[in-house]
Amino acid sequence: MGLDIKKEDMVTVILGDDKGKRGSILSVSPKKGRCVVERLNMIKRHMKPSKKYTQGGIIEKEAPIHRSNLMLVCPKCDKPTKIGHKFLESGSKVRVCRKCGEVLD
Repeated sequence: MGLDIKKEDMVTVILGDDKGKRGSILSVSPKKGRCVVERLNMIKRHMKPSKKYTQGGIIEKEAPIHRSNLMLVCPKCDKPTKIGHKFLESGSKVRVCRKCGEVLD
């Protein structure tokens, strides 16, 4: 089962501690059905010094959020919307905003 949300889409959180906040998708994990959203669902990790974290200590980073807790924001109507699908004359399948009918891809 594929995800309708892609990298760099603008989404809003509809459930959980960050409910109502918006952010851009940083990464998508289709098999787990989770997405990492920029500056949302922040967690703290105690890290040893390494090449990536030379200082070590307590690092704040984004944790994945399940896709059922996210809703795509349409760039045209600027509202959270469900995603529809439509076939163009060329035969390609595109994502469509259910509220305004705008093609999202």
